[in-house]
Amino acid sequence: MDAEGDQVSMTVLDYETAAYDSDCESSVSDSGRLFREFARNGMVKLEESAEGGGGGGGEYGAVMKSFLVDMRFLGEEIDVVAVHKNMYSSVAGQAKLEAFRVFSRAVAARRGGDANVKYGWYGGSPDEIRDVVTYGFVGSGKFEKGISHGVGIHLSPVNSPFDSAMKAKEDENGVRHMLLCRVILGNTEIIGPGSEQSHPSSTQFDSGIDNPIAPTQYIVWTSYMNSHIFPNYIISFRAPCLIGLRRTWRSATTPNSLSMSFPVFLKVLSRFVHPSKVGLILNYYNEFRENKIVRSQLIRRLRNIVGDKLLSSVIKLCRNEVNSLLYSSFRF
Repeated sequence: MDAEGDQVSMTVLDYETAAYDSDCESSVSDSGRLFREFARNGMVKLEESAEGGGGGGGEYGAVMKSFLVDMRFLGEEIDVVAVHKNMYSSVAGQAKLEAFRVFSRAVAARRGGDANVKYGWYGGSPDEIRDVVTYGFVGSGKFEKGISHGVGIHLSPVNSPFDSAMKAKEDENGVRHMLLCRVILGNTEIIGPGSEQSHPSSTQFDSGIDNPIAPTQYIVWTSYMNSHIFPNYIISFRAPCLIGLRRTWRSATTPNSLSMSFPVFLKVLSRFVHPSKVGLILNYYNEFRENKIVRSQLIRRLRNIVGDKLLSSVIKLCRNEVNSLLYSSFRF
């Protein structure tokens, strides 16, 4: 952002002065109906080959780096199709940008000069992403009882896109779409899993987080969703492996699902992996119990060490062998 009094903390390069490409619609016409919708709403496709300047190479690289930092374990399964940037080219786009700046300054004035602006990922269905780009956020997001941290818009930090990628749904071409947004967080408060809170608990707070040390979710209340969130980029990608991962991990991590305790799971897993890996997993488990890492970090590390195919097989084996524990929760 510019120096109009906005106090921001950015982790991705921010270029707001790039020229709008009037031929942007033709440049994405071969990428399908949704890309044309993006173009009609002032989004311009960034080119991978360009290096800085008007071509947007620097931005493309910054967005890709932020996306891949948490998705690298999926390896060649990830195919980035396109990165689009919001150029604020229309009258409505300029108004939305100016409104975001005004609210940034207002929050900064209330919070000692720092609006605590971050970048955050948001994943949804293709139609939802299109509607956000066209109209703004039109609902409070999907609330999952016992899982969601409050009722509002949930975004992932810039260095943790995996959770939002899991929420992104495929279009007819197998492509998923995620927004990379600037988010005004202001003063944050901790919102626990299963909370049905839908607004700040007091005037001292502006937004919510799930963990004060290493947050994996930003919660923006519905009343602030179109003033405190500004979509900057769209990344479109294919990741076929996420379909199976979502099924496996939804059943393995939902508190009320039929599952098994972690110690039993680790005991069965030890039959198939080297003792050094079991020891490493146990160390991560102890770090989780000591609140040094959060649940999603433990799960990601476990998947990275073991691999999803073996992990899925072990979970099934645990359920078959330890039938008496099927009615307890997955107790990390």
